[in-house]
Amino acid sequence: MRQAGVLDVGCHSALLTVVRRRPGTVLEPVFSRKVRLRLHETLDRQGRLDKAGMKSVERAVAEAVAADPRPRGPEVFAFATSVIRDAPNRDEIIARVARTTGTRLRVLTGEEEARLAYVAARQWAGPTAGPLLVLDIGGGTVEIASGTGDQPRVVHSLPLGARRITRDWLPGGAAPSRRRLAEVLQYLRRSLEAVPDLPQAVRGGRVLAGSKTFEQLARLAAAQSRTPRTRRRLTSAQLHTAASLLADAKPSHRAKLPGISRHRAEQSLAGALIAQALMEACGAKSVEICPWSTREGLLLEHLGVAPTPAGRPRLAG
Repeated sequence: MRQAGVLDVGCHSALLTVVRRRPGTVLEPVFSRKVRLRLHETLDRQGRLDKAGMKSVERAVAEAVAADPRPRGPEVFAFATSVIRDAPNRDEIIARVARTTGTRLRVLTGEEEARLAYVAARQWAGPTAGPLLVLDIGGGTVEIASGTGDQPRVVHSLPLGARRITRDWLPGGAAPSRRRLAEVLQYLRRSLEAVPDLPQAVRGGRVLAGSKTFEQLARLAAAQSRTPRTRRRLTSAQLHTAASLLADAKPSHRAKLPGISRHRAEQSLAGALIAQALMEACGAKSVEICPWSTREGLLLEHLGVAPTPAGRPRLAG
């Protein structure tokens, strides 16, 4: 049995995931360890991590790797998402983590993250799935990918993530007025309208939404509709209701709402507005919640389950 491991270092956690491939299965969990982070609290206005932030990344990486009980296992592909990738002091962060933990973080471009999210969604959807449109809302960026085959035809990565929009438009996570909400939506819509070749939902195709942002919004919407089985789907009407609930709630109280986690509560309103604008721009009246994204795309390619694009070397550990 082949095994593969990925260490995903993001704004809210460092997550080590090790899986193996058995005949008849795709990804079978072997080991998982999550260490919480709050890097958004250590960022300055330019997105630079302060010393406390860098220290917390070092600690989280060391703790996650040390928790792996296997004496000998696969090498781990360690990567950092946009919070570190886009930081002006990225190279310093990566060098410090490598020096103190022995683990060197790699950075993927936003377009590569979008491609891998599509790869994961394609495998999750199954071989009979037709055209796919994949949407993913991260902290710093939004990823969009579409296609009909194993690899996407179009990928986009846009600087419209929930953490970024919160910082730039909704400081503290709250909207001072309905006018500000309208201004944020207008900015998001105009930004998406300016994207060339923006993929659209098509008849007979499926729209899959990855990321914790979409997942938590779907849970909130399902709780309001009192139909828990709908938590794997989110309609535009449900999203509008969820956005209104989040706008009316103080950021400190949002974690009491069904589905909204404490560490994402502040940026949850921005996430709802981004999801609303994104679905509108892509012509999607509803989305299916996909539990797989970039991390799973890496694991699938590492295991050889998903083919890599022609001319691209397979990811090494």
